[in-house]
Amino acid sequence: MAEPRLAVRRKSCPGSVRKRSRAPVQPSGVCSPVARKRLGSTEGAPAETSCGNDSEEDMFGDYDSLCGNDSLLAQVDDIEHKYLQDEKLAIKAPGEIIPGNLQTGLPQKKQVNFCIPENTVVLKADKQDAFQVSETDAVDNNQEQTDSILDELPSSQLLYFEEMDELSSASRISPASEGRNKCVNSSLEKIRSTSSFCHDAEHGNRPNDSSSDSKSDLFKTESLKDHLKSAMTGNAKAQTLQVSKTKQLQEAVLSEEICVARKTIESSSVDIGPFYGLPSKVKDLFRQFRGIEMLYEWQHDCLMLESLQQRRNLIYSLPTSGGKTLVAEIIILQELLCRQKDVLMILPYVAIVQEKVRGLSSFGIELGFLVEEYAGSKGRFPPIKRRIKKSLYIATIEKGHALVNSLIETERIDNLGLIVVDELHMLGEGSRGATLEMTLAKILYASKNTQIIGMSATLNNVGDLQKFLQAEYYTNNFRPVELKEYIKIRDTIYAVDSETENGFTFSRLLNFKYSSNLEKADPDHIIALVTEVIPKYSCLIFCPTKKNCENVASMVCKYLKKEFRAHREKEKQDLIKNLKYIGNGSVCPVLKQTIPFGIAYHHSGLTNDERKIIEEAYSAGVLCLLACTATLAAGVNLPARRVILRAPYVANDFLRKSQYKQMIGRAGRAGIDSAGESILIVQEKDKHLVQDLINSPLENCYSNLLLELTKGMQTLLLSLVGLKIAVTYEEVNNFMCSTLLGVQKQLLSKERSLSEIIKDGLEKLIEKGLLKGRISEKDNHSKCTLTVTPLGKATYKGSIDLAYCNLLYRELKKGLEGLILESNLHLLYLTTPYDTTSNCSPDWMIYLRQFNQLSGAEQKVADIVGVPESFITKKASGQAIRKNVDSAVVNRLYLSFVLYALLKETNIWSVSEKFNMSRGYVQNLLNSAASFASCVLRFCEELEEFWVYKALLTELTKQLTYCVKTELIPLMEVAGVLEARAKQLYNAGYKTLAHLANADPETLVKMIDHLSRRQAKQIVSSAKMLLSEKAEALQEEVEELLKVPTDIPETY
Repeated sequence: MAEPRLAVRRKSCPGSVRKRSRAPVQPSGVCSPVARKRLGSTEGAPAETSCGNDSEEDMFGDYDSLCGNDSLLAQVDDIEHKYLQDEKLAIKAPGEIIPGNLQTGLPQKKQVNFCIPENTVVLKADKQDAFQVSETDAVDNNQEQTDSILDELPSSQLLYFEEMDELSSASRISPASEGRNKCVNSSLEKIRSTSSFCHDAEHGNRPNDSSSDSKSDLFKTESLKDHLKSAMTGNAKAQTLQVSKTKQLQEAVLSEEICVARKTIESSSVDIGPFYGLPSKVKDLFRQFRGIEMLYEWQHDCLMLESLQQRRNLIYSLPTSGGKTLVAEIIILQELLCRQKDVLMILPYVAIVQEKVRGLSSFGIELGFLVEEYAGSKGRFPPIKRRIKKSLYIATIEKGHALVNSLIETERIDNLGLIVVDELHMLGEGSRGATLEMTLAKILYASKNTQIIGMSATLNNVGDLQKFLQAEYYTNNFRPVELKEYIKIRDTIYAVDSETENGFTFSRLLNFKYSSNLEKADPDHIIALVTEVIPKYSCLIFCPTKKNCENVASMVCKYLKKEFRAHREKEKQDLIKNLKYIGNGSVCPVLKQTIPFGIAYHHSGLTNDERKIIEEAYSAGVLCLLACTATLAAGVNLPARRVILRAPYVANDFLRKSQYKQMIGRAGRAGIDSAGESILIVQEKDKHLVQDLINSPLENCYSNLLLELTKGMQTLLLSLVGLKIAVTYEEVNNFMCSTLLGVQKQLLSKERSLSEIIKDGLEKLIEKGLLKGRISEKDNHSKCTLTVTPLGKATYKGSIDLAYCNLLYRELKKGLEGLILESNLHLLYLTTPYDTTSNCSPDWMIYLRQFNQLSGAEQKVADIVGVPESFITKKASGQAIRKNVDSAVVNRLYLSFVLYALLKETNIWSVSEKFNMSRGYVQNLLNSAASFASCVLRFCEELEEFWVYKALLTELTKQLTYCVKTELIPLMEVAGVLEARAKQLYNAGYKTLAHLANADPETLVKMIDHLSRRQAKQIVSSAKMLLSEKAEALQEEVEELLKVPTDIPETY
């Protein structure tokens, strides 16, 4: 019979942090400390300095007493005498409790009266009751008791109690006590392995081979008190590392809580620990890094969903700014820390990936996981296999797909425990939606253990998405700040009211006196709307085009009063100086005019550096008004008190409901504003269209696999065969039924079924030489196996668009015959993206001028690719041209001239002026070329004949990625450090990654202009994370090299 359950820990409220506190001594006893030690405990750090036996200083920190104010050694003495008396008692049977000793619980073993924490319930048994507990219940009870009793024992006592437990347990070990002893032994092993404890203490080196008789003699001759004194003295005299005791205790608590949380999550318990199954330190980090004190009610409800507890897939939808990302981050941390699995987070844009890498690197440093960036040209395929630390991959849609392909190919997909997709509605948006659908479909098919979490603010046909992702659905209309929607027609403001017949109700008239000149310049009354909020509050104006953004910003500042210039004047002057610095002396004339009034524009025509500096100035309140395009609504988080939509158009297309919702969702800043406002400016002619927009539901999300054939259906079919997910027509058909297209196949035209579309796609791949096999009408359902060709494998592994894969192969093959290596112009031509040529219109005079500046060898490149000098000369002089020259090749060569100039001058401003292009266009061309160069490199790595390109493209990709002087590249590898910031850091003496990783954020703030404390901390954390990743990779490479092979031949 197992001992009765004496103390039960109350389950704390989910999400709360359990407090460990000591209560006064209770009369009821508890069983042996050894039998109650918590599994995974690592507490009990040693004192920093040793002291003598007579010292009054407590060697165990705040462990001043185990039981109130009584002397520890006196109690131990009493325990020893009591134990000797108990040994004389008659034992009826192994494990049986003697009624007379019911209060002690375990008459056969030594017993210590421990203090019972305040949050425990003491159960008393009446002496006359027949107190029977099953052995199974006893084991469960003891598991709960391990959570509270022995947290406060110094390790020297635990080690001694282990020996005592061994002495007294021979021949009376019940199943319940076996479970307890196993738990204790695990804890004691961890204590021994902790380097901060004494290695030479007497109890640590005692032999284990003595007989049970000698153990009994030892127990009798050496008193418990003396032994305990000796052990504590040994601990005090031991050499210790020079580490803060507080830090040791914090690390011990963190390690323990991670262990407990991991076990709790595995058991799917309702009571999941201090902070949703995570250590309490995570809650502290959210408070420290994000200023989050507590979660919203919906966030708590979502995290406690049964579907999440059982690791089912989940889609959740809330309005913009509702706090969706925080829930995802908590789930991510649970996967990394508790389940010890890698995580992939897919985000729509490179800027958001970089922002998230910066934000989560601090958590990775503190909690011991890696954050790896997969965007643009960054990312390794397959990723480095980590043995110890787990990785959080933060990726764009395209890089996420390539990463999943590489994990499936290397049979490591089961290491990926979770995929989180932000902006899930992008499944319905063009080629990027098709790529996202392929990624998720492969995960669902190839790995049954990978959980998928999708979130969005704009979802409608959730049923189709649930069926596709096999997911539960959670939604809530919560917004931390109330959003008030308005429309403006002429000078009247109407409130949006869905309950009225036309959807609007009168709100107010604008109260702003317009002169006749101002009325002509500002017919939409934008100045009246913005002056109601700025400069005290912030405002965003969404404009249909980039040019309109600049015009609105100029117009507003032209008619603002001079008082607006005085608001934070010095900081605005510093901002202009900073823009001038990053532009090497050049500043956009529009920004130079608008910034003194606290106004700027924001669109893709800005360079990366300019965009980042303007975003930081807006977030800091230096700028109070941004005129921006719709891309800002889906990009970085820049909320405002008031959002104005200049017109219900994006370029020439009428606004969609999802776009409208994203834009107005930026209104209202949590913790700052009590309410947010959105105002849509409407012309009389668009009134009925806007009524339909306001009252219509969100757009449905439809598969794009068919609309994007070469980037969708054909790419998917090729990779299915290449990855051996499906290698027969029948298997491919089965797979396609599980995609979103398969779920929505009833929407296909009646002329062609899904199976016919699949058949046509496979036949086209065979025609292109990407697949081998045969598909015909009579063997549609045969077992004929399809295989991928080397070119097909290189195409899907390089993420090359199937429309260009054969052309790329021919050009690379031709390059082998006469690759011009005097400069990198020829290589730049080969890595200029094909899809950038369609919107390029060369200036022929500039074309000819740039051609004439090339050396003789470089001019040969034009001849090799098919653009003769005579063609360029005749075009520049306006002469008629009889010979046909491929316009795509001509445009591509022109763009390679732009890239060539960029790599030589590393100055976007001067190059954009030289080629008469906007600097934003040049910046985007550079980013696209860097990404495409990394794809071509992976393409060449799969084809033996292109071995010569590997080293050449590796270096070129790096140059295109950073486009700076060589000495700045190590600094720009850090997430969030662009060229201007890298120059500042380099000039301040921070010249390497190690310099940044070991920098003091406070010193950085003082030495670097326009650097906030938050940014400094993020830069240091990102540098530490990158340094840690590189060190881990090298360490694992060393261990792999030193690993002894298991198949070494042996002589017989």
